[in-house]
Amino acid sequence: MRYILASALFLASPAMAQDLATADQIKAALAGNTVMGSMAASRAYAEFYAADGTIRAADYSASWAIADNAMCFTYGEGAAICWNVRLLGDSVTWVSNGNVEGTGTILQGNPNNW
Repeated sequence: MRYILASALFLASPAMAQDLATADQIKAALAGNTVMGSMAASRAYAEFYAADGTIRAADYSASWAIADNAMCFTYGEGAAICWNVRLLGDSVTWVSNGNVEGTGTILQGNPNNW
């Protein structure tokens, strides 16, 4: 019995951490919350993802949307950039073409009042 339980825990934990989130999971975790983290390009960020699809930060605003189980961001006049998302607790991982491009921590609400 211990072997079965240990095997189940071993198999479940990595799989859950590796699964990409669905559109509904992304929206539930991120809409109305703030994410603070960094991207592979060495850019730190802190953004509030308002439920109306706007992004608010310390010195800019942008927009977000969910398309095909990915979160898409539009900054300024540029084209939307979309990332697949891994969620584990209050952690978010941004994934593009199977590669981790950034990570962050989900903070409830808008603690910076942006």
